[in-house]
Amino acid sequence: MSPIRHDPVAPTRTQTLAPGGGIDAHRHEDHQIVYAGRGVLAVTTDAGSWVAPANRAIWVPAGTVHAHQAHGELELHLVGLPVTANPLGLDAPTVLAVEPLLRELIVAYTRAPDDDSPERARLRGVLLDRLRAAPQQPFHLPAPTSPPLRALCAILYADPADARTLAELGHEVGASARTLSRLFRADLGMTFPQWRTQLRLQQALVLLAERHPVTTVAHHCGWSSASAFIDAFRRTFGHTPGTHTAPTTGGNGKDE
Repeated sequence: MSPIRHDPVAPTRTQTLAPGGGIDAHRHEDHQIVYAGRGVLAVTTDAGSWVAPANRAIWVPAGTVHAHQAHGELELHLVGLPVTANPLGLDAPTVLAVEPLLRELIVAYTRAPDDDSPERARLRGVLLDRLRAAPQQPFHLPAPTSPPLRALCAILYADPADARTLAELGHEVGASARTLSRLFRADLGMTFPQWRTQLRLQQALVLLAERHPVTTVAHHCGWSSASAFIDAFRRTFGHTPGTHTAPTTGGNGKDE
């Protein structure tokens, strides 16, 4: 197992990651906002995974060991904030809605990270104000810890379209539906249908970023039709599957 990298200062910059690229597990002593202006970003910790398209950002608190994964051509905007500056008051990774003004502020602030002008300081102040107003999104796929749940979730990770009931899956992993239902609530804080829907939506984001057709994504992720998938996607993300990876400006290609 590779050692976890410790980078005390969370960088502020723009960079690109190729499809399938990533940044290994590391931690900062600063907070960090991670935003994908193009493509889909996955942030993974021991507690689970957070996936964000171009109208979402991920808040990563200071000290959190996390890794990044790119799906599609990823334009990554990183905003480091000192541990004393926590405009959200959050101590766990959180997905945030990014409205157009906040998006432009993030892009502008990360374009010239070495600029220490008064104008940029004012830009930072507005950015923090908009972060405080950003709605939090409950789009987190928690990682199971109990052995029966780990076995069951592994089955669904491998095939999100698996439509078996909790009782049928329980028979395969050696636990009753009642036990598994209790474990989902106690271990993951959600019901089995809620967890499976989150998994399917996360996998859908990944496949869409990889340019798979909407009908293919719907089938692969377990929806009965493309229209059912589009409706579920719109209810969750506020737009249709074909519009969630709108690009911004280009990055500088650095690696974190």
